[in-house]
Amino acid sequence: MSDTPKFEVIDRRRAKAAAEESASAPEPQTPAPASAEATAGPRLVVPESQPEPAAALPSAQAAADSDELPELPPAPTAEESSQQKSAYDASAQRVEDLVRAQNPAMGAQPPVGFENLVQQLYLSAMIQMGAGTQEGQRPRIDILGARQTIDLLGVLAEKTKGNLSGTEDRMLQTVLFDVRMAFLEITNMITLQGVQAPPPPGKR
Repeated sequence: MSDTPKFEVIDRRRAKAAAEESASAPEPQTPAPASAEATAGPRLVVPESQPEPAAALPSAQAAADSDELPELPPAPTAEESSQQKSAYDASAQRVEDLVRAQNPAMGAQPPVGFENLVQQLYLSAMIQMGAGTQEGQRPRIDILGARQTIDLLGVLAEKTKGNLSGTEDRMLQTVLFDVRMAFLEITNMITLQGVQAPPPPGKR
């Protein structure tokens, strides 16, 4: 069985319609719980649509099915996306108004742009590689996390190729070169430390 965590994409529109139908339907009779212990604390929620027992399927087919991603719900319509965007913008504006009311000197926040995304990934990668460590403290390096963040920058560069302005493309390529160079320096140090021969017996 694969150790890769599984996820489920929930179609909130379908869930909302189901909730409205259940609210109008008569409440079904449910048996009383066997004991207080059975209902206390968190419970594991199991999806209703469970696969057939493993014995009913060939083991190889069951393993292959478990590794497949769940079917995605249909994409929202243009009208649904527009309504959601309007509601999101209104909610974000209310939050900003509340924050500015408590901090009048803060001023309006600038809109988020492509450069903010690149900067966020850049800072995450550098912090994962030990940047920002206070003087006198040993840096904590998450080299696997840094690699994943750097790869995300690479995916961003590949998927946005031909769609960026000259300034945006230059910034992204510079950032990607910088974090990859830092990654090479750190991994080289880790490799050198890993291949050092232990001291001979009796000599410390």
